[in-house]
Amino acid sequence: QVQLVDTGGGLAQAGGSLRLSCAASGRPFSAYAMGWFRQAPGKERDFVASISWNGAGRYYADSVKGRFTISRDNAKNTVYLQMNSLKPEDTAVYYCAAGPSTNQESMAYWGKGTLVTVSS
Repeated sequence: QVQLVDTGGGLAQAGGSLRLSCAASGRPFSAYAMGWFRQAPGKERDFVASISWNGAGRYYADSVKGRFTISRDNAKNTVYLQMNSLKPEDTAVYYCAAGPSTNQESMAYWGKGTLVTVSS
């Protein structure tokens, strides 16, 4: 089992920045690929970004490329999502996830989510 605690959400203005963090405990963090997903009100949960166990592979949804950066620190058992140039359409609950690969369908463990609200 892997326990994930995602934090860092809040209110930001359009054009601003936020950094989300996800702290993991349980099985060795470095064994897992990690990902960020988001769910806007009334919509399905969507993929945002994922990163391989060693950070060599990073993948992004088209809607966030060039604005968001995923990273990880295996010594701290933490994955991050740096969000810049925020837009109102980025408003959502953001979830971190862990799984055996960066493939979205492989994510097996989920955090409880952190709310990001972007005002125009």
